[in-house]
Amino acid sequence: MTLFALTDKPLATLDADAIVVGTKADGDGAALVDGHDLPAEAADWLAAALPALGATGKVDDVHALALVPGLAARKTVLAGLSPATGTSTEPTPTSTHAGVGAALRKIGKADTVVLSVPVGDADWLTAAATGAHLGSYSFTAHKSAPEQTHNGRQAKAILIHAPNAKDKDAKAALARAEVLAEATAYARDLVNTPPNALYPKSFVENVLERIKSAKVKLDVTVHDEQALAAMGCGGIVGVGQGSQRPPRIMEVHYRPRHPAGRVAFVGKGITFDSGGLCIKPPAGMLAMKSDMAGAAAVIAAVIAAAQLKLPVGVSGYLCLAENMPSGTAQRPSDVVTMRNGKTVEIIDTDAEGRMVLGDGLALAAESDPDAILDIATLTGACMIALGVRVAGVMSNDEHVNDAVLSAALTSGEAMWPLPLPEELRSKLDSTTADLQHKGDQWGGALTAGLFLREFVTREGKDPVPWAHLDIAGPSFNEASAYGATPKGGTGFGVATLLAFAERHAR
Repeated sequence: MTLFALTDKPLATLDADAIVVGTKADGDGAALVDGHDLPAEAADWLAAALPALGATGKVDDVHALALVPGLAARKTVLAGLSPATGTSTEPTPTSTHAGVGAALRKIGKADTVVLSVPVGDADWLTAAATGAHLGSYSFTAHKSAPEQTHNGRQAKAILIHAPNAKDKDAKAALARAEVLAEATAYARDLVNTPPNALYPKSFVENVLERIKSAKVKLDVTVHDEQALAAMGCGGIVGVGQGSQRPPRIMEVHYRPRHPAGRVAFVGKGITFDSGGLCIKPPAGMLAMKSDMAGAAAVIAAVIAAAQLKLPVGVSGYLCLAENMPSGTAQRPSDVVTMRNGKTVEIIDTDAEGRMVLGDGLALAAESDPDAILDIATLTGACMIALGVRVAGVMSNDEHVNDAVLSAALTSGEAMWPLPLPEELRSKLDSTTADLQHKGDQWGGALTAGLFLREFVTREGKDPVPWAHLDIAGPSFNEASAYGATPKGGTGFGVATLLAFAERHAR
């Protein structure tokens, strides 16, 4: 069922459980955002209420008021839309996304919600719609008495008040926003699913069901443990050999009839990471069901590309394994042969993500795409450098690097460029193999990127243009909810991957 609809009917007449009205910072307090289209009686009443509420007009400043004069809605929710940090008080698409999301979290379960926030063009409309959808997100699949939701949403219908409600471009932008939001919510669902329910085989089954329900045409190939061994994928085979649940690489290809090129996405899909024989401390395992967030983002983006009928081919490689300790587990000092023939000495079994990605990247490179992006919850070092809300981007190609950062900026996902210093490459030298998979503690995120770069080479050709997205921080929120971001899986990266594919099509 479609969640969103545009309306240009007077706000005073719209019967709804709640209406969300945007505010912005104004001096020491807050004011209603410009162009709100509220009836004068309601606008004056709300403006007078703002000082008494102590409103700041910034993101996550939310106030609910009942039975506001001049409005038919039973509740009015004042949502701060100014950026939470910095000196600017003017709302942006990114801050609007977060502010509307915070409001929907406050509203909770509702049949109909009306948004009265800035939606002047496609970027603002997308921001408001996706913020509302994702703020309304709820994951209750494993509750003993699950709360009744509307396909994982608290809100049943969201009306977006817009003067251009009948405009074809506005309707198209809203349709895209719904696809993007549903894709992000699906990635969240995968990340939030407990590891006894989501492991390599069940991950594949979940994706096949999702493809079926989305009614899209995708070409799918699943490589099981026997096939992976025969293919020479020693990286993922080695990581998965300690678990009773063997690994998989799942290829999913969207192939339009006359593609304007093709991009490949490779996702780390460690469905649970114990650290292997180099076992993590108990507290370090609590969020390790999220170590497959890269693969979740990849499959969500590929399905979304197919739903939107993008004129560019998009391939996804999901590198799925469970990293467990056992009598058959991989050992430090083991040497494995990767898909591209390079031998790798294992230094730390808790640095397993780069091993599964190495095989996935080599497979993707063999198909000669125009560009490859890999996305992974890869290193704690990246979190130390950039914190828990910003992803790191490393690349072997200036144009791809710029395209990723531009897509991220447009999508409202915080990413920052990191270098691949050649002087650090020697840290990966091994005396017993072609290379070792980990350096020392200094520049750990960068040496991980340098390792991955080894697997986008092509015999007799230049390396495939490639970027590595380290999403270890923003993929899983262990703190309190904020903006449109809940506690738990965030779906980070889906929007950037989709925007990157769309830009490539242009």
